Amino acid sequence: MSGIDLDDFSDLIERPDGTVRRAAEERRARLTVPQGALGRLDALGEWLSAARSAVPAAPVRQPRVVLFAGDHGVAAAGVSRRPAGGAAALVRAVLDGTAPVAVLARAQDVPVRVVDVALDCDPAGLPAEVTRHRVRRSSGRIDREDALTVEEAEAAVRAGMAVADEEADAGTDLVVLGDVSVGGTTAAGTLVAALCGVDASVVTGRGGEPIDDLTWMRKCAAIRDALRRARPVLGDQLALLAAVGGADLAATTGFLLQCAVRRTPVILDGVVSAACALVAQRAAFRAPDWWLAGHTSGEPAQAKALDRMALEPLLDQGVRVGEGVGALLSLPLVRAAASLTGELPERAEGTGAADAEE
Repeated sequence: MSGIDLDDFSDLIERPDGTVRRAAEERRARLTVPQGALGRLDALGEWLSAARSAVPAAPVRQPRVVLFAGDHGVAAAGVSRRPAGGAAALVRAVLDGTAPVAVLARAQDVPVRVVDVALDCDPAGLPAEVTRHRVRRSSGRIDREDALTVEEAEAAVRAGMAVADEEADAGTDLVVLGDVSVGGTTAAGTLVAALCGVDASVVTGRGGEPIDDLTWMRKCAAIRDALRRARPVLGDQLALLAAVGGADLAATTGFLLQCAVRRTPVILDGVVSAACALVAQRAAFRAPDWWLAGHTSGEPAQAKALDRMALEPLLDQGVRVGEGVGALLSLPLVRAAASLTGELPERAEGTGAADAEE
């Protein structure tokens, strides 16, 4: 396997079509509903037009939830309310249809795909379709050791790229991205702290199941210790993912970059997907133009990452569960924006905007 350089994505990724976006803005100005009356749905519809290269924006017909799953050795440091190696149980709940994301996806008729990249369990206990991209069993304890070897990080990035290609080839026209992990928010916080140049306390949150003060202090200390290895490799995104990311985070980063190459729009979920997006932005500055921030999770690292990428969340419902739930909740807004841009009538010729308001 030849070495991969994430910086090469900068030459492969183009922004959504600016000419199409201007045409969408001009069409919006001709609609019977006054400018500004639909709030952020106007800008969302124009973004969709540019991303889908169509005016009006094409309907979102084949969305898909994609969840990258993995365990993190740092969970053994007591940074979470969930036990180390507990992500497999969360995955089984998704597959059984009892997890919140599965319930919401069923209600919206959206298929869910789970990709096991580093679960700490016997792969024989899960469907082969879930485990075929597995890189390793769990990831290293980042407060004491690297999460991965560089070779494993590259394999994980390539796995994420392969999933992005599979989805694009299957006709997926929008991805709702999430994660299923235990210890993943600690790795994500480390990545954000390293890339934004802030201390551990600035990015350490309470997690999906809010932790107590003592657990928060252990989490903060784990991020602080992991930063000692992250900072020397800041100039190399692949080395950074190997040092303090994890296989599922490396795969998510590769997935995001390849989705941008394939011009597939993505809705980001919580702090894990935001941290991976921040790594991907460092490799390819145009990539964030293909992403939406689905919601705000309340995690300080997510807020820091989204601010750095100038992405404003669509929703703020206090959802902390992760697993793509918040991003999936925002999907109806995206679909609504597409419907409005495609179905609202234009004013009759010679009718001004002021007439339309009366």
